[in-house]
Amino acid sequence: MNAYIFPGQGAQYPGMGKELYQNNAQAKTYFDQADQILGFSITNVMFNGSDEDLKQTKITQPAIFLDSVIPILCLGEAFKPDMVAGHSLGEFSALTANRCLSFEAGLKLVYQRALAMQKACEAEATTMAAVLGLTDEEVDRICKTFTGVVAANYNCPGQIVISGSIQAIEQACEALKTAGAKRALALKVGGAFHSPFMQPAADDLSTAIHSTSFAQPICPIYQNVDALPHTNPEEIKTNLLAQLTAPVRWSASVRQMVADGANVFIESGPGEVLCGLVKKIAPEIEAKHFVR
Repeated sequence: MNAYIFPGQGAQYPGMGKELYQNNAQAKTYFDQADQILGFSITNVMFNGSDEDLKQTKITQPAIFLDSVIPILCLGEAFKPDMVAGHSLGEFSALTANRCLSFEAGLKLVYQRALAMQKACEAEATTMAAVLGLTDEEVDRICKTFTGVVAANYNCPGQIVISGSIQAIEQACEALKTAGAKRALALKVGGAFHSPFMQPAADDLSTAIHSTSFAQPICPIYQNVDALPHTNPEEIKTNLLAQLTAPVRWSASVRQMVADGANVFIESGPGEVLCGLVKKIAPEIEAKHFVR
């Protein structure tokens, strides 16, 4: 069984999507449509912008979404996934790929999500940090000793990202290193994603999600909040909102997909970060990048 997976923020790079735009007429139509939907030329930023341009959350998220889903949409009815999952932002790409969301609806929600998250980031001084070399349980235990720090991404065994206020993250990093972490390093991100600090973003996005039409998907999506398969559109909406303030349970999602029969993971989007994580979570399983 095949499992298609879609990356989140951080996978972007200058020039992303340009080759696809130039060589595939159908892809060009989708990219041009995206410029119209958003009301500005995101393709210009993707194809010609700098690293700094692409790091803006309001650019990063729709750019990664487009680079992830357009190659899949070009397959049309030939795309037959058995299951899908996305890391954080990638969940919207996964839901567009499995036809739960239309291309336009998915892009609009991603852009609204990006604006809401950027606004929440600007409201308080928060950040995230990568922690290497400790178990999930050890990181959870240490985070609980500090106010304003939570585990945000359970990426793979020995690799967890924590989220919280800048001061609390600094203190937690010192405690984690004392406990034996190989590394506990603050990341260059806009704020504390997947933490209670994102509640204002969830509030802002709630109306948009609940007023958007979600169709019956063609296959289950394994969602970040519980690492379980979902096909009910209302459950999917609820989980998408909860995802903003809850941790990304990526390790558990991959394990569950393997338990449910996945024997090949195919990553669609910029980079191959998720392929690398799958190989660490389930070394016996094939993981490869989608060939455009």
